[in-house]
Amino acid sequence: MSSGARTHHLQLPLDAQAVSELAVGDMVMLSGDVTISIGLPTHQRMVRDIEAGTPLPLDLTGGAFFHLSTYVRDAQGDIPARALYMNPSTSTRYNAYMPALIRGLGLRLVGGKGGLDVASVAALRDTGCAYLSFLGGGCTLLSQSIERVVSTHWNEYISQFRLTTLRVRDLGPATVAIDAHGRSIYDELRTQASDRLPAIMEQLKRRREAAQG
Repeated sequence: MSSGARTHHLQLPLDAQAVSELAVGDMVMLSGDVTISIGLPTHQRMVRDIEAGTPLPLDLTGGAFFHLSTYVRDAQGDIPARALYMNPSTSTRYNAYMPALIRGLGLRLVGGKGGLDVASVAALRDTGCAYLSFLGGGCTLLSQSIERVVSTHWNEYISQFRLTTLRVRDLGPATVAIDAHGRSIYDELRTQASDRLPAIMEQLKRRREAAQG
């Protein structure tokens, strides 16, 4: 992880140059329209549509697709629809679908918590897309960024599974956990842990020996 991490205030949609400047460990605050869903059926349906050449109900080119849960209270008379919260979900459960979505939709940012697998990292690198990690338990902070509901699609699903687009201001802070060059904070942490393991095991061995002596 870079010791010179920066904070970026970004306005969606993004171009490839803006994303290429993000480095692992940088912090991001996002404004604009973000599309979210935590539905496995939603991801499966998106991939089927991409493979069939069927346009999705919204254009995500240059945009952001996040594994964030929400509940949208439907519009009632003059009262507009309202998203009550946003909360990050674990991205690894969608590993099977993310490479196709990253490659097929022209996305610039994806995110959630927990990272993505090697195939997804390759797709991020090949297309110039980055993965943002949102704070687990950061529901209150993230929810404060919601300005309004822009649209919801596939409303036959429960609210959390719908393809929902929200207008946000200063969504974050989120950490660049996988950048568009294929660098991953998760790989770096695993390497650091692996490098430290022999010393930790030796220290434990000495403690055991001292206790037995």
